[in-house]
Amino acid sequence: MNTITTDRTTLTFDDAGPDAGVPLLLVHGHPFDRSMWRPQLARFSARRRVIVPDLRGYGASPGAAPAWPALADDLIDLLDALRLPRAVVAGLSMGGQIALDLHARYPQRVAGLLLADTTAAGETPESRAARLAQAARLVDEGMDPYAVEMLYRMVSPAAPAAVAEHVLAMMRATDPRRAAAAQRARADRPDRTADLASIGVPTVVVVGRDDDLTPVAEAAVMAGRVPGADLIIVDGAAHLPNLENPAAFDAAVERLLERVGEP
Repeated sequence: MNTITTDRTTLTFDDAGPDAGVPLLLVHGHPFDRSMWRPQLARFSARRRVIVPDLRGYGASPGAAPAWPALADDLIDLLDALRLPRAVVAGLSMGGQIALDLHARYPQRVAGLLLADTTAAGETPESRAARLAQAARLVDEGMDPYAVEMLYRMVSPAAPAAVAEHVLAMMRATDPRRAAAAQRARADRPDRTADLASIGVPTVVVVGRDDDLTPVAEAAVMAGRVPGADLIIVDGAAHLPNLENPAAFDAAVERLLERVGEP
């Protein structure tokens, strides 16, 4: 585990693998932490550098997101501190939305994109209100009711028990006030749909076949708007295919890395 303090915040992160080629930056979703990427860290750090941060306010990273842009800015600060000019960026769910924001605002820092179980669309008035209501609920009730309610939407009911237990533990361990701050910030994120056509780096869109939070149809539309993007549907998975079916998810990452053309 590593910790770095920038002008804006302090981030805890894993940094493993040989410093060869473009590194892989893995961005977790809400309300999780960097441990959701354990299978991918173990696999891909065997031959390349893999950077896996806890986002601000999640896991061991302190603070709370003051506004949506801060989450991508934090990742750029991390790359700067590590003296990494570019990275292949893989984000899941909220992490995918952060990856899109990072590419839109810092395109020269992104060598490739993997967008997993996510959406480029902004919030509607109804979904924004629901996100703000969820933030208030987290503050009032804590994480446990939300975690129990969401578990079998995050993973399939057929997911291995160890996977479900890990996901539930991550959700329960998240600080509810910090998670609420991120949700309030997320409620105001911009719509990135129009930016998809201008993505000029290799891109792979991944979605669990049973994901009802960001369904296959929505992923297909997003992939269709990114020039040359691949769409990969992962069987036996809902919203967290990297944990539910890591072999298939890792094959999608391998495909992206092959397209980027780095060792």
